Amino acid sequence: MTDAVKNLTAGMIKEDAPVIEIGSTVRVHVKIREGERERIQMFEGTVIAKNNSGIAETFTVRRVSYGVGVERVFPVHSPNVAKVETIRNGRVRRAKLYYLRDRVGKAAKVKESI
Repeated sequence: MTDAVKNLTAGMIKEDAPVIEIGSTVRVHVKIREGERERIQMFEGTVIAKNNSGIAETFTVRRVSYGVGVERVFPVHSPNVAKVETIRNGRVRRAKLYYLRDRVGKAAKVKESI
């Protein structure tokens, strides 16, 4: 069963998949479809989680927009994710940064790794 799934999804996995690390500030270029037109919209924030592996691999990006925390989950191998730029790398000691949801202001920042 699992070999059949791997064979089926082998062509869908991106060869140039981005290297995403927890705590990094990233800019995700997402393809947005509006009628027949297609444009690229950017979503910039901190990576707070990575889940799964293979074709189902996802990462969660969080940012605060107009005082409201916004989180989006992006599939790594989706054709709608055009590009992922790493702006700065964060120094963290855990795999999931869900504690940032309760923090406000400077306390919600992640230290930069040198």
